[in-house]
Amino acid sequence: MKNAIHLFVLTIFMLFSGYSFAQSVDDMIKEADKLVTEFQHNKALELLLKADKQYPNNWQIKWRISRAYVDVGEHLPDKTDKEKEEQFEYYKKSFDFADQSVKLSPSESITYVRRAIANGRIALFQGVFSAIGTVKDVKSDCERAIQLGNGGNYVQALAHYVLGRTHLKVCEKSYLVRLPLGLGWGDTGKALQLLETANKLYPNFRMFMLELAKAYIEEDQPEKAKETLKKLEKAPFQDEDDDIVLAEAKKLYDKIKK
Repeated sequence: MKNAIHLFVLTIFMLFSGYSFAQSVDDMIKEADKLVTEFQHNKALELLLKADKQYPNNWQIKWRISRAYVDVGEHLPDKTDKEKEEQFEYYKKSFDFADQSVKLSPSESITYVRRAIANGRIALFQGVFSAIGTVKDVKSDCERAIQLGNGGNYVQALAHYVLGRTHLKVCEKSYLVRLPLGLGWGDTGKALQLLETANKLYPNFRMFMLELAKAYIEEDQPEKAKETLKKLEKAPFQDEDDDIVLAEAKKLYDKIKK
């Protein structure tokens, strides 16, 4: 009888411990997400790294750490070689955590999107045409995220945006130059389709709208570009870099207006 009671008490304890475990993970993730909306990326990163130590092998923590490393890294000073190298380390860490999240949860679009974003940063840092394999990985991860089709509108919009932007970036060089490099797939028409989808899935987001305007310009549709840029001016502030995007959009509008 005593053993039965002990077993019962132990079972109840384990059940409640499991519940507390799940709740504490959720609480830490919610707090980190709140910090991100407040643009407190360093604090979010610190909290998530702590969560990762306490609860290893949690894919939701891993991809958020990847996001935090990019969010912090892209706002680091980058004037000197030392500063650039430090920034590059953040992007490499972002990739490592995103890669872990993909391996832990290969059926979730967000894990591939975050790995694509980290790789995209690395490719831009190294030079797109010096990091051809990385650029191809960005394309592959975005296509996989779109194929899976989960994560909600923002995640899918982000996948379409990154893939569309990749097409535009690759097309900065002519087809004959790209073809021997294995980058012949770059297509401004495809970029336009992807970016239009991104804007439909998640409208009035300045970063998406600016890239769409650039795609319209590449496809010789200046009126649509101007229309998109004027709408961008009225779009609500959502991202900490929205003012920078707005300033770039105004310069682009003035350029094509002439």
